[in-house]
Amino acid sequence: MTNSTQMALFAEEPELSADDPLELVRSADVIVLNSSGGKDSMAMMAYVVGLAAKVGALDRIVVVHCDLGRVEWEGTRELAELHAQIYGLPFEVRSRQAGDLLDQVEERSMWPSADVRYCTAYHKRDLVRDLIRGLDRLYARFWRRGIVLDCLGFRAAESSKRAKKEPLAQDTALTTRGRSVFTWSPILDWSDVRVWQEIANSGLPYSPVYDAGMSRLSCSFCVLASEADLVCAARLRPDMAQTYVELEARIGHKFKAKLAMADIHAQAQELGPVKNPARGAAMRRHLGDEVTDRYLSRIALT
Repeated sequence: MTNSTQMALFAEEPELSADDPLELVRSADVIVLNSSGGKDSMAMMAYVVGLAAKVGALDRIVVVHCDLGRVEWEGTRELAELHAQIYGLPFEVRSRQAGDLLDQVEERSMWPSADVRYCTAYHKRDLVRDLIRGLDRLYARFWRRGIVLDCLGFRAAESSKRAKKEPLAQDTALTTRGRSVFTWSPILDWSDVRVWQEIANSGLPYSPVYDAGMSRLSCSFCVLASEADLVCAARLRPDMAQTYVELEARIGHKFKAKLAMADIHAQAQELGPVKNPARGAAMRRHLGDEVTDRYLSRIALT
C-alpha cells in the first residue's frame, strides 16, 4: 500500500485518502478522538477539530479517554476531559473492569514488552473497539455502511515500529456490513516542534509532567519509555516506583530485559525529587520565550 493509503469502500462511494484530510473528515459519520491527555493526542485533537470545523463535522466527534488507574499520572483523566470541554465535545471514559495494569501484571507474572503489548490491547484498543461498536445507532439509518474514523496521536518519531505505519488503515476486526472503521494517525509525520506549535496555537493546557522533564505521557512507568523518562518518573512518583520494585521482586520478572525497576528507583533516589519545574519549561525548550509567554498568558484565562 502506498503512502496515500487510498481505499474504496464500495464502487458507488468516494475513496478515502490520508492525503486529503479535509475530505477524509467530511466523509466520516463518526470521528473518535483517542485522548491520553498527552501532548501528541492534544495536538491531534486540535488539528482534527480544526478540520471538522471547516467542513461542519464537529457534531460527529466523540472523545474517549482510557483511564489506566493508579499507574496513570495524577490529574490526567481530568485534563483529557477539560480538553474535550474546551471544544464542547462529548467525553467518554473507559477502563478495564477486571483490574488495572498492575493487577494484570501480577496475574500474568510478567511485564508487558514491545513484543507482548497486552497493556495496550486490554487497557486501550479493546476498550475503544467496544465504544465504537456501541456507536452503530448513529449511522444505522443510512442506506450505506457508516464510516468511522478512529483517530490516534501516533508519530513516526516515537519508534521504528510506528515509523512503518500507514497513516490510514482499515480496522478489519471492527468493519462489518454496517460499518467501515479506519484507524487514522493524522500527525504521524509531525516533529516535536510542530506538536508543541499546535498546542501553543490551540491554547489547551498541557500536563505539568512535561515541564518536570518527561518527554511522553503514557502510564507513569511505561516499559517502552527511555531510561531517562523512567528515572524522571521515579523521582516524581517515588511511592509508585517502590510499588513497581516490590511487584518486580514478587513475580521474579525484570521490568525491562536490560533494566530492572529496582535500578531505576535507585538512580531516582540518588538524584532526589525534581525541584519545582517552571511552568512552560517544556514548550520554551521547543518554541522559545515569545511563543511560550503568549501561550501562558492565554491559558491563565482558561
